[in-house]
Amino acid sequence: MDSVLVLIAAPGAHAIDARVTERMRALGGGAPHWLAEGEACEVATFERLPEFLVDIRNLPIDAAVVSIHNRRKRLLIADMDSTMIEQECIDELGAAAGAGAAIRDITRRAMAGELDFESALTARVRLLAGLDAGVIAKLLQERITYMPGARTLIATMKAHGAYSALVSGGFTAFTEPVAAALGFDEQQANHLVIEGGRLTGAVEPPILGQRAKLEALRRVTGRLGLEPADALAVGDGANDLAMLAEAGMGVALHAKPTVQENALIRINHGDLTALLYLQGYAKAQFRA
Repeated sequence: MDSVLVLIAAPGAHAIDARVTERMRALGGGAPHWLAEGEACEVATFERLPEFLVDIRNLPIDAAVVSIHNRRKRLLIADMDSTMIEQECIDELGAAAGAGAAIRDITRRAMAGELDFESALTARVRLLAGLDAGVIAKLLQERITYMPGARTLIATMKAHGAYSALVSGGFTAFTEPVAAALGFDEQQANHLVIEGGRLTGAVEPPILGQRAKLEALRRVTGRLGLEPADALAVGDGANDLAMLAEAGMGVALHAKPTVQENALIRINHGDLTALLYLQGYAKAQFRA
């Protein structure tokens, strides 16, 4: 056995019920090994697996085939916006600056891969010129919320010796407090230029986009004496694709269509604890 099928239900759905497991057995699958009763299980891959996946496609269950070799990753490298937090920080800044609709549209197109990331970021930040920098602290306190399962994912992997890096095409004004709150070991992002307590509408060069995330994966693995195969990467936007493709386990989390099309592992129903199940952790092993 070189790989297993991992099934992960939407939180609270208990969708992996007797009907699902019986259908799996009927198509040649074995008895499931439960990682969390009704919520997550794994089973050795079987010949009629494609037929089974068709049968469960309309259920709130994510399914992924993962290798049993080097399964528990020693590096977590993660996007921030709409991945570790539930918001897009630049959209929140845009709303505060009165340019919300324009910035949201550019963000949507950039994350879908329709626009070059660097030029899209420059255009959006330009619309923030004159915004009081004090609004950042207010947004962090009142608007920014963490993705369900974020703290558990990081705490559990770190308890088993993994390193964690937050890599964002956003801004250090957000990544620094988010990384500290969630327990990341390091973070990287772009620097907003602030003068006289107000945003100038510029970003300090160079702008960190898709290439920077891939380079961060290579830099951190090299520094730690690891290989990209030892890493688990997670993201949702087009600028995450290169990072997801190179990591040993690349996960598209509630991702944009172009990312879904190009990622081998897609989580559309589960939260961030799904990444622990993918690595074979049982719920009883999760750390708060």
